[in-house]
Amino acid sequence: MKLVVLERNSVGTDIDVSCFERFGEVVYYANTVAEQVANRIEDAQIIISNKAPLNETTLRNASNVKLICLLATGYDVVDLEYCKNRNIKVANVVDYCTFAVAQHTMLLAMMLSEKIAYYDNYVKSGAYSAQDRFSNFDNVFHDLEGKTWGIIGMGNIGRKVASLASAFGCKILFYSASGKSTCTTYTRTDLDTLLQESDILSLHCPLSDRTRNLINKDAFSKMKKTAILINVARGPIVNTQDLYQALIEEQIMAAGLDVLEKEPMPVSNPLSQIKDSTKLIITPHMSWASVEARTLLIAETVKNIEAFLAGTERNIVNPY
Repeated sequence: MKLVVLERNSVGTDIDVSCFERFGEVVYYANTVAEQVANRIEDAQIIISNKAPLNETTLRNASNVKLICLLATGYDVVDLEYCKNRNIKVANVVDYCTFAVAQHTMLLAMMLSEKIAYYDNYVKSGAYSAQDRFSNFDNVFHDLEGKTWGIIGMGNIGRKVASLASAFGCKILFYSASGKSTCTTYTRTDLDTLLQESDILSLHCPLSDRTRNLINKDAFSKMKKTAILINVARGPIVNTQDLYQALIEEQIMAAGLDVLEKEPMPVSNPLSQIKDSTKLIITPHMSWASVEARTLLIAETVKNIEAFLAGTERNIVNPY
């Protein structure tokens, strides 16, 4: 059996992936861009990938493929219907980075809420040493206690964030973009109400036709001027240009992003012009990537392959 790992470095070179070799011959590629996919998977039976597009164009000549293992939870890079028609099963990994992403969500929210970048710079610039009082809180901030934390996407990560935010005394509201949420622990509401009432709004939903460009100019016009937006879901859920305008026109107070419409971030992205880290913090799509999460990701992928070879379905997102 031949396995092709298209983006070996996407899990970090510090993580051992030799466990795949128990299943047969493995060909590793550090990274793979779209135009390289078709040639590299031509004789593969199992594809292990992350962001490389897997669709009719790239899979057409890969006649031996039976399983695609995604090193991710999201599967928007795969044409599921085409794979189903080809009898190619697609397996993802769920719940491997729930705490890591929830932790990063809280970190971004608290850094922006308490304006940590400002105060860190205040001390390091020498301004604190030059003043004659023991404290400084001129750039005002507020408690999380009593604030409304809105969540779009009440899956595993959304529920973990809700639990952590609740521990800080936040009131939790959520909106189900799919309309299929079964969560009854927290208050569910419509999108307009969520936008209007949230002091902090965090995004944890998949990218779909329903969520693409969901947070746009119209959405920002409904949000509080003191609101903080956190996006750790998918970049295209937020309209980049509209977010830039909302920040520079102070329609909202701040935003924390771990995902962008295009990754890596092009220099032409207007958000790169905002240097004030009390207004905008951007991290390079790393909220999922704690050592613990990446180790679990590989272990779970191995279990997906084992299940497939045993004739059972595990984490299959396109059953047939």
